[in-house]
Amino acid sequence: MTLKTVLAAGCAATLALSAPVSALAQAPTVAATAPAPPAVNHGPPITGLCVISVEAAIGGSAVGRHVQTRLQQLLTQVNAELTGERTTLENDARALDGQRATLDQNTLEQRAAALQVRGNALQRKAQQREREIQATEQKAYGRVGEEMEPLIRQAYQARACSMLINRNSVVLANPASDITPQVVTALNAKITQFAFDRERLDQNLTPAPAAAAPRPAAPAAR
Repeated sequence: MTLKTVLAAGCAATLALSAPVSALAQAPTVAATAPAPPAVNHGPPITGLCVISVEAAIGGSAVGRHVQTRLQQLLTQVNAELTGERTTLENDARALDGQRATLDQNTLEQRAAALQVRGNALQRKAQQREREIQATEQKAYGRVGEEMEPLIRQAYQARACSMLINRNSVVLANPASDITPQVVTALNAKITQFAFDRERLDQNLTPAPAAAAPRPAAPAAR
C-alpha cells in the first residue's frame, strides 16, 4: 500500500458518516420545501375508513423533532472524532512522505506499514460508529413508535374507524379521514423529549469463552 492509499482510506472512513441520518428524520424538511399541491374537491369521507401517516406523525411531533436534533448532534460528534484521527493520520503520512530521501528502505517500509495499520483501524472505527448511529436511530425511533402506538389505537376508536390505511400508500384521500393530526396532538401531550446517547456496540460484544482443552483419553483397561 502507498501513502496515498493510506490517506484515501482515512478520508473514506470519515466521509462514510456524512450522509443524512435517515429518510425518516429528513421527511419533515423535504415536505416543508415541496410546492403546495393543487386544491382537490374530495368526495364525502367513507364511513369507517381512516388513514394515517406514521412518518408524518413522528416528523410533526415535538418528540420526533427532538430525536432528529439529537441524532444530528451525535453524528456531528462522531464525525469530529473521526476527522481528528484522520487529520493526524494524514499529517503523519505527509511527514513520512517528505522523509523518503533521508530514510533507508526498511525504515520507510516499516513506518508506512504502521500507517497502514492505523488507517485500517480508522476505517473499522468509522464502520463501527456508523453501525452505532444506525442502532441509536433505530432504538430512538422505536421508543417514539412505542409511545405512539396506543395513541393510534385511541384515535382509531374515537373516530369509530373500521379500517386504517397507510396514507403513504394512497394517492389521494379526504383529509376528514386522516387521524394523523389527532395522533400528533396526543403524542405532544404525552411526551416531548427523552434522553439518549449513542449506542456503544463495542461494549455489548463479549469475547466467546475459550473452548476447554480436550482431556486425554483414559488408558485402555488391560
